[in-house]
Amino acid sequence: MFKNIALIPGDGIGPEIVREAKKVLDKISELFGHTFIYEEADMGGVAIDKYGDPLPESELNKCLKADSVLLGAVGGPKWNGVPGNMRPEKGLLRIREAMKVYSNNRPAKIWQQLADASPLKKEIVEKGIDFIIVRELIGGIYFGEHKTESNGSESIATDVLKYSESEIRRIGKIGFETALKRNKKLCSVEKSNVLDSSRLWKKVIHELAKEYPEVELTDMLVDNCAMQIVKDPSQFDVIVTENMFGDILSDEASMITGSIGMIPSSSLGETTKGLYEPIHGSAPDIAGMDIANPIGTILSAAMMLKYSFNMEKEAAAIENAVSKVLDMGYRTADIMPPSGNENYKKVSCSKMGSLITENLAN
Repeated sequence: MFKNIALIPGDGIGPEIVREAKKVLDKISELFGHTFIYEEADMGGVAIDKYGDPLPESELNKCLKADSVLLGAVGGPKWNGVPGNMRPEKGLLRIREAMKVYSNNRPAKIWQQLADASPLKKEIVEKGIDFIIVRELIGGIYFGEHKTESNGSESIATDVLKYSESEIRRIGKIGFETALKRNKKLCSVEKSNVLDSSRLWKKVIHELAKEYPEVELTDMLVDNCAMQIVKDPSQFDVIVTENMFGDILSDEASMITGSIGMIPSSSLGETTKGLYEPIHGSAPDIAGMDIANPIGTILSAAMMLKYSFNMEKEAAAIENAVSKVLDMGYRTADIMPPSGNENYKKVSCSKMGSLITENLAN
């Protein structure tokens, strides 16, 4: 199969982790007889330095022409002083909107080999952590009107949170469809005791539930959900929520699994073309040191194969290789247990990528 993949290395550790994911994809193409053609695009701080724009049209067009996009990370303190509308993260918002990827799907699953790394009590972890957060991605407060005004004596900032019925319905469908493929449990998270947007959210989700009688729907306020994720994550199967709530909850969920460096994500819309990225940031403090964890990016590439290219065997091969390497005791610095255990071997970013590549099998 022939596929065009746009690679966005980005900032900080982005180039290092994308390089390792490409190494794995190259081996997959060799083992399974595919042809992957890559084109690199600049986005984020690197694009600001080069073009004065976090995502120029020329770079965006490379991504729109590709069959899917694999992203490393963007941002860093170097660009903290640029105007708000030109920050590196604006490139990320722009590409999501241009690709019309309105659903971010982020799994929170603990790898058994890393169970001891979870900050939760052992008895909670042993009950299981395996759920997915479906987050609306191109609406809500992040895409509403933002303005700062002065009344003469002080500045007043306003950020508008707005959702339409159609926006809620389309992300709700993704939530229900995802639940159908899993354990048929969907938790809708909002703040309907305070916000009008959340009351509309709850109304539309419950109307939509009539089309999915097989799925058990529950409602939960966002503050309670934040508590329940650390109290008893085993109760969740699929969570569907709006943009800002999903941003916060998915970061919380990633940490209870042991390492933010292990978590992939996919962003999809009406087509199979997707934007795939690890959930961690650009980690500029360790950039260029070859110590970052590339597994989240490698698993994001596996998600791309599965959800955009319909290559389920290839995706499974990557996941199996990751599990095998973890079984062998290899760890990057972020998932390395305390010293004194000779069963674990700390490896670099590039070595971890090579080990996973070497353990791929068709």
